[in-house]
Amino acid sequence: MAEEMEYGSGLLYTLEDEEGNEKEFEVLGELEYQNAVYCALIPYYENPEDLLNDDGEFVVLKREMIDNEEMLCTIEDDDEYDAVGNLFIEMFSEEDAEEDKA
Repeated sequence: MAEEMEYGSGLLYTLEDEEGNEKEFEVLGELEYQNAVYCALIPYYENPEDLLNDDGEFVVLKREMIDNEEMLCTIEDDDEYDAVGNLFIEMFSEEDAEEDKA
């Protein structure tokens, strides 16, 4: 069972890709699934209008303790990634539906 912890926190992380390029991401939401915490992140844009040109996809990373430091790590298992990604999609869809009712 997934447990929602945060939504739209405004928390920013600078992540580095395989080529060493750094980019800022904003935490869109967090959830707990099978005793682990996962984060959905979207690229951060200083100009909100730039977000409109983004593809809208989010990145899912897992919080892990490495050398006594909390890190966001890539999910290597495809089944785990798909399960958590689907939980985030469900969570965001429910949030959108509630906003539409208001």
